[in-house]
Amino acid sequence: MKKLTIILFLAAFCSVSTTALLAQHKYVGVKICSMCHKTEKQGNQFGIWQASKHAGAFKTLQTDKANEIAKAKGLKTSAAESPECLKCHVTGYGSDAKMPTFKQEDGVQCESCHGPGSDYKVMTIMKDQKKAIAAGLIVAKDDPKLCTKCHNEESPTFKSFDYKVAWAKIKHEIPAK
Repeated sequence: MKKLTIILFLAAFCSVSTTALLAQHKYVGVKICSMCHKTEKQGNQFGIWQASKHAGAFKTLQTDKANEIAKAKGLKTSAAESPECLKCHVTGYGSDAKMPTFKQEDGVQCESCHGPGSDYKVMTIMKDQKKAIAAGLIVAKDDPKLCTKCHNEESPTFKSFDYKVAWAKIKHEIPAK
């Protein structure tokens, strides 16, 4: 029983710490990210995102099929208004840390994986990866945990998730110079 109490305390502490850390940074939205991340020199990350299902994640909630699923799950509102759906179909859902340039309609944006960008979006910071990371940028290397926050059994349409296959579809590295 004592171990369980300690584990629950540590889980709550980590959750509060992570929430507090992210709260100090604000979501700027894909429009801001795309300003620098759409050239071939940068790896055309914006184009890769734009062609991905992530870009249309919110739009999928606005379909009759999504509303049927929401109703079948006992949700009282449409899929596009249900927190149970929005938490995975919209970057930073429920966060007060949003700037005017951020639009939930843009779905699962850059900052879902890379963290809120208000403090690392400046070019002088982004050009120095250590500074960018210190300012909140998340650079995950081969980390399926970022994906399985949403791609898991909790999703009513979940079938399976193969990280390597999924990553190959959205991979967006900066080309070597």
